[in-house]
Amino acid sequence: MDLAALQAWVGREESAEDEVTRPAARRMAALLDMAAFAGRRGDALPTGWYVLLFAPTERHSGLAVDGHPAKGGLLPPVPLPRRMFAGRRVEFRDQLRIGDEVGRVSRVQSIAPKTGRSGQMCFVTVRHEISSPRGLAVIEEQDIVYREKSKAGATVAQREAAPAVAPPAAPWSRTLTPDPTLLFRYSALTYNAHRIHYDTAYARGTEGYPDLVVNGGLTTLLLWEMAKQQTGREIGRSATRNVKALFVNRALTLCGGPAEYGRLLLRALDADGAPAIEAELEMAAA
Repeated sequence: MDLAALQAWVGREESAEDEVTRPAARRMAALLDMAAFAGRRGDALPTGWYVLLFAPTERHSGLAVDGHPAKGGLLPPVPLPRRMFAGRRVEFRDQLRIGDEVGRVSRVQSIAPKTGRSGQMCFVTVRHEISSPRGLAVIEEQDIVYREKSKAGATVAQREAAPAVAPPAAPWSRTLTPDPTLLFRYSALTYNAHRIHYDTAYARGTEGYPDLVVNGGLTTLLLWEMAKQQTGREIGRSATRNVKALFVNRALTLCGGPAEYGRLLLRALDADGAPAIEAELEMAAA
């Protein structure tokens, strides 16, 4: 990689506009298998549901083979083909409300090449600032990792395999099995065209996964919803780290509970009990 050329993307910015609407919130409630969202204009959008906003609007001809917008716009032209979501840090400063016209400024914050067990990687961190008519509402930093092409004869699951362990004891626990319909609805809701979430032949044959990959954003959203349901409060801050991929039609366990200093520590575990996502949350004041 030409690191000097890639570093020229640090500081690059992009702006977007959107509106918080009732139909989108209702679709989110349906995705989460909740009662119909009854909010009206001016009512608060639940924290975490901001992921409904700012769906990509790249023309179809501008998409790369993996379904993402081609690199070289906001994101740098990293010469590695496989892209995954590696984690995010979010601060909720104010509530978004139904009917709000909102804006987002996105900025490339850092670019860091690394080498891991699976080969060469490059981490790109993008900072998003979302504002409503009342001011700054959400600050999010996303970590995106680019990786080498899958090695012939080895699946991602084989290369990242961890020994099976028993799920840790936790006061909160829920097990579910994500199916293709759930993945499709989340991808449709967020307009995420990454083919690893809906194109089995591509996920297996091109990227080396054993099956469709569960959206990291979907699993994070489910962890957030668990925290809100258990505490009866909205989220103030969240930091998540994506450790490994989860796959469709395999059991997924969401678990965790309170920790010291008022924090919550949550995990998403794969069918073998290995951590896939680790989350540390601070809830908003009651």
